[in-house]
Amino acid sequence: MFLLLAALGAMSGCARYNALPLSPAGGARTVAQLTAPAPGATLPTLPKHVFDPSDGLDATEVAMLVVANSPALKTKRDAMGVARAQAFAAGLLPDPQIGLSGDFPAPSGPGLTRGYSFGLSEDLGALLTRSSRVAAARSQAGQVRLELLWDEWQAVAQARLLFDEVLNLRAQAHRLEDERAALAPVGQYVRQALDAGNLTYDVASAGLNAESDLMQRQALNAVALHRAASDLRGLLGLDAGAALPLAGAAYHPEPTDAQVAEALADLPRRRPDLLALQAGYRAQEATLRGAILAQFPSLVLGFNHARDTGGVNTNGFTLDFSLPLFDRNRGNIAIATATRQQLRDEYAARLVATRNDLQRLREDLRTLDAKRKALATHADTLDQARRAAERAWQAGLIDWPTYLAIRSSALGTDLDLLDTQQEQARQSIALQALLGSTDLASAPPATQATTP
Repeated sequence: MFLLLAALGAMSGCARYNALPLSPAGGARTVAQLTAPAPGATLPTLPKHVFDPSDGLDATEVAMLVVANSPALKTKRDAMGVARAQAFAAGLLPDPQIGLSGDFPAPSGPGLTRGYSFGLSEDLGALLTRSSRVAAARSQAGQVRLELLWDEWQAVAQARLLFDEVLNLRAQAHRLEDERAALAPVGQYVRQALDAGNLTYDVASAGLNAESDLMQRQALNAVALHRAASDLRGLLGLDAGAALPLAGAAYHPEPTDAQVAEALADLPRRRPDLLALQAGYRAQEATLRGAILAQFPSLVLGFNHARDTGGVNTNGFTLDFSLPLFDRNRGNIAIATATRQQLRDEYAARLVATRNDLQRLREDLRTLDAKRKALATHADTLDQARRAAERAWQAGLIDWPTYLAIRSSALGTDLDLLDTQQEQARQSIALQALLGSTDLASAPPATQATTP
């Protein structure tokens, strides 16, 4: 009766099932419906910043919203909950085993009585390997936490990149629309001259093609803008078509060589993905130790009390253990050893790849910076030539093919400058993400191409 009451009491503390139906709701329809970052909440890659979306979202505010609302990051945080539950489960010991049996004489006779036995046993082998299991599970939970932090860092970098890309494509759209307005009088002049018979089609083709080429450029730019805006909405958890009130300058960090060298030297002690690999290696070390401990015989110790059908009561114990003759857990030890070596080599490979990527990005940034400066100077010269040509054409001093050629050169250089600025920002953001540093110097806002 006592054992039955104890079992019922233990069952009263069991977990209960609660339904959790799927939600048909989609993303937020406006930025105002997104979860605002908690006051004071920030990441190592985000500077201290007052969140105020009333005047539009700057690059840092977009990154803060991404960390708080990204559907992908929410899934990663759920995985963190699973890892914590696994660490909790690893520390639990197996429940004791109770055995009950009864004997009934058939047929019953004088001197015979009903017999019974009950016993209590516990697996001692679980005690032997518990510390290794707990250490491995805790390290794995730490690995998942660090991987989540690394994913948040990557989401921040992606948010900054998409913010810059949307702003840049909007600037290109504005530049192309201004060019289309400026070319409208030339196109009208060419079509009137063609209708009047003053121009042949082979001569007029340059003017007609100029408008067609410009429309194609606008269409390509619009498609790229739609894609970048859609990616940014997806990162934020916004519905398709939700407005993106972006404001402020593009994000463009520009670290010095000394800052890069300092961050690179401290990389294994700061970057979350490398710290996650270190935690994974520690987890595997604990797993290997547990596999080695598990090669010893497993022990199950039990105590029992019994009464036979003759009325004789006995007390005793049981000891069950395996004989390590064939298996001896050698397979699991070999697997754990090979896995540890794999993780060790993966960590070394990640360090080598990171250093190579950093060196390449630094060289690319130097090349892009020189290219941007040259393009900016060239764009200023061509913009002056374009304005002079526009005045000359309106005064009848130059013909329209020459005017179109000058405008085309100026437009191409302006768009090349915008593309170079975007590529430079992309490489700078990638460099900062690889270094994982908040102390990188920021460059002043890049000078946008001049519009007419």
